[in-house]
Order: sequence, then C-alpha cells, then structure tokens
Amino acid sequence: MFSCSISEAQFSLTFHFQYGIPFYLQYLAHWPEYFIVAEAPGGELMGYIMGKAEGSVAREEWHGHVTALSVAPEFRRLGLAAKLMEMLEEISERKGGFFVDLFVRVSNQVAVNMYKRLGYSVYRTVIEYYSASNGEPDEDAYDMRKALSRDTEKKSIIPLPHPVRPEDIE
Repeated sequence: MFSCSISEAQFSLTFHFQYGIPFYLQYLAHWPEYFIVAEAPGGELMGYIMGKAEGSVAREEWHGHVTALSVAPEFRRLGLAAKLMEMLEEISERKGGFFVDLFVRVSNQVAVNMYKRLGYSVYRTVIEYYSASNGEPDEDAYDMRKALSRDTEKKSIIPLPHPVRPEDIE
C-alpha cells in the first residue's frame, strides 16, 4: 500500500503541485524516510505525506515537520490522512524528536479539526504566512504541534500568547 514508485505524470494528474518538482526532489533526497506515498492495489495514487527533521536538540526543538499532506478526493474519509500522519510521527519518535509540527491555513477548518482530532493543538498564529494571489490579502497560518514521548513535560506545545510574523520563525 505504501511505496515511492509513482510516476511524475500520474502524480501531476492526481494532485496539483503545491511546490515545484525540484522542491519535492530535494525532500526526497534529504529526508527519504519522511516522503511516504500511498498507492491503491490497482496502482492509483491515494495520497502522500512529505516532511523533514529539523531544529535544535540542545534547545529541545528537534522535531519532525509535516511539509505537505494530500489525499486524492476519491480516497478521502477513509482514515488515510491519519495513517500517513501516524507514520510520520513514528519516524519522528525514532529520530528522537520532541514534537511534530505543521502549518495550516486558518481558514482551512476541515484540516484544523482533523489535526485536532489527531492530537495536535495550536501553538501559535503566524500572521500573513501564506501569500495570496488575485489581489486577495495574505492569509494567516496556525503552527500546530503534537508532543512526542521525549517531551515528557509537554513544553513544546505550550501556546504562545501572541501571534508572530513569518520572519520570526526559525
């Protein structure tokens, strides 16, 4: 069910490229264990998750980061996103991460609610994180986090009391 043998043509027909091909290839080259593709028995691309490990161990900020999670419309509401997230969390546990984080549009309440059901909470709001197009205003993001077992005191998920700007993010 999970593999990385999907063709570029099949991928681009199923999903809109959120990033350019070089960006995806960079992630695949640097963090292959964080790039997981779900494929149906008939070979259809069901979904994927890509992420990375980043941060400082000394400051207890070493963590897994979800860069992108996408499930094809015909495979939604089957628990696939939850399974992909669980797999990325397990990888982050094995790598000694303190938490897993992700950014999501404030307006994407379906995703926000799903992440909350998976145990994530809003750590902070990032003002104008997403650039808009068509003259629309930029959109804020939630930085959502889930503590892993290494963060026994759950310090990594204590919410910040005020929003931050993208340039304030390490």
